Amino acid sequence: MTSQVSKTVLRLEAEEVQTLKDGINFKKQPEDGKCYIIYKGKDKMRACRNQCKHQGGLFIKDIEDMDGRTVRCTKHYWKLNVATMEYVNPPDSFMQDELEAVLSDTDGSLELLELNPPDPWTAEPREAQELHAGEITLTYITHACMELKAGNKRMMFDPWLTGPAFARGWWLLHEPPSDAMDRLSQADLIYISHMHSDHLSYPTLQQLSTKRPDIPIYVGDTSRPVFWYLEKSGVNLTNINVVPFGVWQNVDEHLRFMILMDGVHPEMDTCLIVEYKGHMILNTVDCTRPNNGRLPHGVDVMLSDFAGGASGFPMTFHGGKYTESWKAGFIKNERKKLLNYKTQLVKSLQPKIYCPFAGYFTEAHPSDRYIKETNIKNSAADLNESIRKSCPNILTWTPSPGSVLDLALALNDPTNRSAITEPPNDTKIYKDSWDFDLYLDELNASISAEIFKYKSWIQYYYKWAGFKGYNLVIRVIETDDDFEPLKGGYDYLVDFLDLSFPDVRPERDHAFEEIKNRVNVMRHVVLNGRLWDDLYIGFSNRMSRDPDVYHHRFWNHFQTELPLSAPDWDGFLQTVCEIRNSCARNVSLHQGYGFTVPWLSGRALH
Repeated sequence: MTSQVSKTVLRLEAEEVQTLKDGINFKKQPEDGKCYIIYKGKDKMRACRNQCKHQGGLFIKDIEDMDGRTVRCTKHYWKLNVATMEYVNPPDSFMQDELEAVLSDTDGSLELLELNPPDPWTAEPREAQELHAGEITLTYITHACMELKAGNKRMMFDPWLTGPAFARGWWLLHEPPSDAMDRLSQADLIYISHMHSDHLSYPTLQQLSTKRPDIPIYVGDTSRPVFWYLEKSGVNLTNINVVPFGVWQNVDEHLRFMILMDGVHPEMDTCLIVEYKGHMILNTVDCTRPNNGRLPHGVDVMLSDFAGGASGFPMTFHGGKYTESWKAGFIKNERKKLLNYKTQLVKSLQPKIYCPFAGYFTEAHPSDRYIKETNIKNSAADLNESIRKSCPNILTWTPSPGSVLDLALALNDPTNRSAITEPPNDTKIYKDSWDFDLYLDELNASISAEIFKYKSWIQYYYKWAGFKGYNLVIRVIETDDDFEPLKGGYDYLVDFLDLSFPDVRPERDHAFEEIKNRVNVMRHVVLNGRLWDDLYIGFSNRMSRDPDVYHHRFWNHFQTELPLSAPDWDGFLQTVCEIRNSCARNVSLHQGYGFTVPWLSGRALH
């Protein structure tokens, strides 16, 4: 099997993109003559090949369509709603295979991307065999961590068992079973979907490494390595396996798995198919558009996220439209849209069993009480109720820590209550303590790091970050836990057009963002070269912007594209020391001339 790759099938330059009209557009690739349909909607573009899934006919504009959303096949008059990619005639038949439409922030071009092969799990198919009770079980641990037992093998997904995620912003909602760490250390293999710290938990892996540093861990071959921070973390893991996308990985005679990329975030996110004796388990984890929306139908078990609320927007924004009532309305609407989307996705894929997970976190620290009260999330029970109403034939599972699904029993009789074993009645389900001080002490230690005695760390850090040539100015203000400006903290401007550090905003027209960062998280991020997800997704900043525009290039760079190696702060301090010594010598030579040297006073430049 060859590795699955993403390829560009059509590219439109900015001038062509500007000519696209609202609604349906037909475009042809001049090199090979292949035709494509682009739908330009209010919020996004969607695209597909101009080819009917029935018998390969070409689509033309549907003259009966008054909304400008439907095309008609010239062979058998099938109709496709390009705004939803659903065939409306005949109804409830197919979904069109969608291409990923990527609009460039840099040059305004549009690329249509396609995964090849599109459905690699169909290679080397296996017939489903009869299962015995207990042969395949799924045990929910916490958040996105699930233990899969298949035959005599045990596989763990995304173990986050202890500590916070995103610096200090996320904490476990559920109490893991008391033997969770023992289960993890005894697993035959571990799958980690992506680098976010609610899935790749270094506090968890630190404990694991003391028990079994050579445990096999599998990750996808993302452009930013999943374990890019491993060396800096100090965690000793010696058996990390990076595998290509879309290729079966055989564990034993009956068990195999395949990692697939996300269509929206191929640089980072992945999802998973596990197959045992022809029975498939699909775990889409956090993927926005897993495998570009093309997924196996009728799998035995499907797992996915459900909750929402995994972003600083809009809770951490203020000014302009960001009133409390606007935020509440937006969050409620987004929550409803996500619930409907997940319901429709499950309906279209028709798994035999569905389980929502990867959403059980809480903003537990007292200083984040506002976020916790504002960031209302979907409940797994509500999503499962919606799915049962839409698809009464699908068995839904709302898991509690330690609950077990026996796949053989569930498939043989979905009404069999013994197919799902709940934990004992006295089991502790929700956490009520999180060892805040242990982890915040580590963050706080960064505040007094030597580099922050010298204001020139600012220039050094942002030049290391390597983002420039973009007409955005940011003001960064270091604050306390309550986002009040910190006495003695830094307050500075960065102009990313030329990567300068002015004292006042430039007179030219420019976009502007004011970012207040908790000092302990910001300095921890700077000192260790970590991504800004710790600040943004971890709710450790507050922002306002003028105009109110999301700057994708800026945030994408600081959240996914920073250098893989941390800044050379030892080299920075050595340079500072050399300059200070040089200045001291000059002062000694010219003491009678009234010279002053601010570098010698450490914080004098602050």
